[in-house]
Amino acid sequence: MEKIWLKNYPKGVPHEINLNSYQNLNEVFEEACRNNQSRLAYTNMGVSLTYAQVDKMAQNFAAFLQSELKLKKGDRIAIQMPNLLQFPVAVFGAFKAGLVVVNTNPLYTAKEMQHQFKDSGAKAIVILANYGHLLEQIIDQTDIQSVITTEIADLFPFPKNLIVNSVVKYVKKMVPNFKIPQAYTFNQALSLGQNQKFNSVVIKSSDIAFLQYTGGTTGVSKGAVLTHSNILGNMLQIVAWMGPKLKKGEEIVITALPMYHIFSLTVNCLALMWYGSQNILITNPRDFKAFIKDLKKYPFTVMTGVNTLFNALMNHEDFKSIDFSHVKISVAGAMALQRSVCERWQDLTGSLLVEGYGLTESSPVVCVNPITGGDKIGTIGLPVPSTDVKLIDDDGKEVPAGGQGELCCKGPQVMQGYWQRPDETEKVLTADGWLKTGDIAQVDADGFFKIVDRKKDMILVSGFNVYPNEVEDAISSHPGVLEVAAIGVPDEHSGETVKVFVVKKSADLTEKEVIAHAKVSLTNYKVPKFVEFRTELPKTNVGKILRRALREKA
Repeated sequence: MEKIWLKNYPKGVPHEINLNSYQNLNEVFEEACRNNQSRLAYTNMGVSLTYAQVDKMAQNFAAFLQSELKLKKGDRIAIQMPNLLQFPVAVFGAFKAGLVVVNTNPLYTAKEMQHQFKDSGAKAIVILANYGHLLEQIIDQTDIQSVITTEIADLFPFPKNLIVNSVVKYVKKMVPNFKIPQAYTFNQALSLGQNQKFNSVVIKSSDIAFLQYTGGTTGVSKGAVLTHSNILGNMLQIVAWMGPKLKKGEEIVITALPMYHIFSLTVNCLALMWYGSQNILITNPRDFKAFIKDLKKYPFTVMTGVNTLFNALMNHEDFKSIDFSHVKISVAGAMALQRSVCERWQDLTGSLLVEGYGLTESSPVVCVNPITGGDKIGTIGLPVPSTDVKLIDDDGKEVPAGGQGELCCKGPQVMQGYWQRPDETEKVLTADGWLKTGDIAQVDADGFFKIVDRKKDMILVSGFNVYPNEVEDAISSHPGVLEVAAIGVPDEHSGETVKVFVVKKSADLTEKEVIAHAKVSLTNYKVPKFVEFRTELPKTNVGKILRRALREKA
């Protein structure tokens, strides 16, 4: 496909990025720390660390990993915690020691933890004490030899650290009892590392940075092998895309999505670090009272999130008390951004909300809407610099202009493959480096791509394709609808028919009203036959609605 999208690139955004500017992520981190020593790097629950402090702590942690735990370059270390000050210290400390980071969802069950730790061959883990009892159950079935436990307020000053940790443990009872012999505490690790010599490690761009697990919602979780070069490539693509609006040393970023998720990891933790940004870490974005308190406290300039997060925020009674006057850009990813949510956000905040698209296997960003205006609501935007995109049919042939096909991408951000799973790798990576995303898309004359839906989520009604996103988009525009998810259910006449699950915003909303509203913008076979009202919809930890869970119950 000819790169028709380049003609609509924002002014100042290069068509290609310079992949030789850094060899590894340590160079980016060290440069950011050197240039922003006294600037605040991370803030959590009112406590901040400067870039110089994070750098020093990361080096102490790296020395501990080398000297005390005897970990060597290429060893895997799991990190399992929400957004806390300890997260960047652990990640950059692991990188300094040349280790491979295995990000682990804190909400995992013991069985899911066991699969990921065993599959990755992790030798060590940094884990929030709240989940220690789950680790205790399965550690013997893994290769983990060293455990570092941490509590929420470990890097807070005294006495706040003592008060917060005590309340979490004894008042809220959020830390079940567990016993893991020879486990270190996080502060113990930093203290021991401070007295040890750190030995610098040579890290090549081809060395693995992350085993980032994916596919948990569609099958067995697989580790995407992301090298320093992959993550650097995507980081520099994002840096270039943000260039027309962001300035070094001036940005304050709301980091509500967990940094163990690839979107927040690459965009917030890494690309925005390049800008010397201050990251406001939101540990529990579901606690809207505390979340909004943070939003009111800081003159933030950038916010990233998912459709459900933006939607829920706007429906909170305190939303209108937040000052959005400093905001330069808000970015939505990880799931489709509904038109009604986008338009309402822009209307209420006066700031642009742009949709991007990516997947774990592409580090993650593939496409983003322009952040300078000229975006097209309902599309995922334009491919980022140094990225090729094409659409193919079921036979692997490129579809003609205007047609729909599976979106495939190629660029420096595309993973090396799935960890120790050549069979699975072969299904998604072609011999010449194209990643088959499993998403059905189309492209317009201006080069803006639109996701029609995931292959597996497609509903087949009497031989006609129905894409859940389209149904959800139509119904979500009803003022009485808070959230909606569409699935296909078996039907003896048409093979499948459409069913929607709706969370009400208006208590008096009826099934008839939902169907009547759908009929306004959807052709008959796309209109849901069944409407089920729910108080909430099943979601991943990032807030992505799990259609699979709804299909299984249906």
